[in-house]
Amino acid sequence: MAKIQRWFTQHGNPILVVAGTLTVIGWLMQHLADQGLIANGAYGIATLVAGLPIIFKAISALRARVMSIELLVSIAVVGAVAILEFEEAAMVTFLFAFGNFLEQRTLQKTHQAIQNLTEMQPTTATMVVDGQYQEVEIDEVDEGAVLVVRVGDQVPVDGEIISGSAEVDEALITGESKLVDKTTGDQAYMGSIVENGQILVQAQKVGEDTTFGKIIELVEEAQDNQAPMSKFIDRFAKYYTPFVLVVAILILLFTKNLRLAITILVLACPGALVIGAPVSNVAGIGRGAKAGILIKGGDVIDQLAQVDTILFDKTGTVTEGRPTVKSIKEYQEDHWLALAADLEKQTNHPLARSIVEYYEKRGQKTTADFNLPITTIKGIGIQSEYQGQTIWIGSRRVLTENQIELTAQQSHDLQAIENDGQSVVLMTVDQKLVLMVGLVDQVRKGVKETFEKLKQSGIDKQWMLTGDNSVIAEKIAKTIGINQVKAQMLPEEKALFLEQLQNDGRHVLFVGDGINDSPSIAKANVGIAMGNGTDVAIETSDVVLIDSDFSNIQNARRVAKATMRNTMQNVGIAIGTVALLLIGVAYGWVNMASGMLFHEISILVVIFNAMRLLRMKF
Repeated sequence: MAKIQRWFTQHGNPILVVAGTLTVIGWLMQHLADQGLIANGAYGIATLVAGLPIIFKAISALRARVMSIELLVSIAVVGAVAILEFEEAAMVTFLFAFGNFLEQRTLQKTHQAIQNLTEMQPTTATMVVDGQYQEVEIDEVDEGAVLVVRVGDQVPVDGEIISGSAEVDEALITGESKLVDKTTGDQAYMGSIVENGQILVQAQKVGEDTTFGKIIELVEEAQDNQAPMSKFIDRFAKYYTPFVLVVAILILLFTKNLRLAITILVLACPGALVIGAPVSNVAGIGRGAKAGILIKGGDVIDQLAQVDTILFDKTGTVTEGRPTVKSIKEYQEDHWLALAADLEKQTNHPLARSIVEYYEKRGQKTTADFNLPITTIKGIGIQSEYQGQTIWIGSRRVLTENQIELTAQQSHDLQAIENDGQSVVLMTVDQKLVLMVGLVDQVRKGVKETFEKLKQSGIDKQWMLTGDNSVIAEKIAKTIGINQVKAQMLPEEKALFLEQLQNDGRHVLFVGDGINDSPSIAKANVGIAMGNGTDVAIETSDVVLIDSDFSNIQNARRVAKATMRNTMQNVGIAIGTVALLLIGVAYGWVNMASGMLFHEISILVVIFNAMRLLRMKF
């Protein structure tokens, strides 16, 4: 059975052409040449050619204990042949097959986002082996391999540039069309193109583990994930088919009109209803992917459309996540800054990276290798041991955690740095403050405007949750137009506050970027991760903003609401068409063939309506 169905699927287009040609020949012979015998022969062969795939699909569904739409059509076609209505049988089978053809073509088109991405993947790489360049298949590249990328080449892996410099087009990854200057120590991403220069890249992630690979994987998974409306329609169709069969049997028993019963079977097929929700869902997700918004499935679209509250992190979310050191206070003449830079390079926090970069640029030094293990304390910082001394590096909480009292000068310095809106990193050694670093981060473009648009669209509760101190938090909040702030929060406190809002009946959207945000991203009704965030945040989120464009939060919600509206429109079109056709049958205005034609037209209308989402403007 499976082999037969595969054969029918592989030869679907020739089958459709043969059935269509024979049906046209039959119509011409019957209505123009008055050759009834030849016409019926052509109709019969056409019915057999187009009908067998439908019948085998119906049998396969029955073996799985499912009464499919194909079962309704199969019974109707057999009945039409039994009462010698060969024209009707041929028309119905051809139109049903043609409808399936259109459906598959449309779904392929709405999956174009995936196909385009897949085709853009590099297939080969130039590896450096013993000083020689060797072109290899991309599957042969392992982590640690060194690759040369020249002008016009695509970067085949995610990795670190170990030599050279270049202007790189990262539009495929970030959506930004402008060229990015890359040099030694910078990250290069698979799929980006070297426009000028040459670089050596050491592979850190290959294949599906790369950023580009994850983009493709996420879009594929999302388009296979059904929305609640799609699941409901699937359940509806499961019970609808036997219901229609019972109605047709009752009509036959009471009216003795076999033709009417068969017509009811054909016209009651909910084809447009079954395809309406999935095609809207796939088109909406495809439109989002085209704009760098990866929505992980229909469930997310449904939840995103209902959101009325937004919570968001500060660093790396409303700010760029690329802070720079503005001020530094050293309270002991020792190598504490070098030690701090060495410990901080073991973490991926934006503030930590900035301290390492500051140290290395200040004296063209590289961090020393103290080989000290660290312990990460969420929401506070890191802790280590050095020559019998306990080292802490982190936020203000380091002071309260270790009951450290500051000198008058240190308190004055801390107050001045915080009043200037700088984030503070403190280093203590055996309960003494030895280092104070102040960092500044730029607010992302369009953040204030996005919050205003979200408020206008119904998200009236907007909270900034941050582990930073209240002075800095309030200053950032004022800049972006937010008046609800909770500062100095630990990750578990953020998640607890989110849960309290949900218990109050709020549908919560959480936006973050770091590993500390993962609990809240996972717990929220919808979690959004910035594309420059950690792998953990991206994997636990429901929506990923690949280019980290904050305005895409509003665009993601617009896509979700438009997709839900489109789905409801399609459901209305489908139900309305079936209702009108049945009324037409009752009054004798519609026969089996003309009804099937209108039925297929309704499927086309539903498809074209869904495809409008692909042209949605932001």
